[in-house]
Amino acid sequence: MTTALETRTARTPPVFAEPHPQEKSLAALRRQADACERCDLYKYATQTVFGEGPSVARVVLVGEQPGDQEDTAGKPFVGPAGRLLDECLQKAGVDRSLCYVTNAVKHFKFERRGKRRLHAKPNAGEIQRCAWWLGGELALLRPDLIVALGATALYSLMGRSVGLTKERGHILQAANGTPVLVTIHPSYLLRIRDHDDRDSERQRFVNELKSIGERLNA
Repeated sequence: MTTALETRTARTPPVFAEPHPQEKSLAALRRQADACERCDLYKYATQTVFGEGPSVARVVLVGEQPGDQEDTAGKPFVGPAGRLLDECLQKAGVDRSLCYVTNAVKHFKFERRGKRRLHAKPNAGEIQRCAWWLGGELALLRPDLIVALGATALYSLMGRSVGLTKERGHILQAANGTPVLVTIHPSYLLRIRDHDDRDSERQRFVNELKSIGERLNA
């Protein structure tokens, strides 16, 4: 027999599917997340990589998970994709220092290839378990806009029924009423080999990021 909680969890986006931690500050939430064992990813990652940015940020940028460099540094978006995000935000006229940046999953998931640690996509269960922390961050920040960077962030925030390809560039409404800008993760741009395609997609990404300023200044 399916319980009411199971039905709600199946239909509700992971971030809003269960109560989140009730902390009074991001610092306290970070300390709690440091000891997270909600899924098995903590066993292999170096550390929890929590969100970073001002507690009064009006914009929250949500990515997928920390990469190899983020896992080592303990900071989100400091690797190649993070540097590209910085460049694109600057071209879009958005000051990253005024934004809060975080990930849907707080531990680095990877596969070993010799000495290298290669990114592995988090599964639905890992995203659902880690949504506990993202929900706590959003409850404390109460941003005016959330930017979903890629499919994992979008699933965590909006659930399975919302597709990245269809909704890219659109501003949707999360279950709590917060607007959500749907766009790609900057790592997608790093994987495009054709020079013209890469430039075109990068400009499209910058144009989508311009929606941040337009939305906040409206």
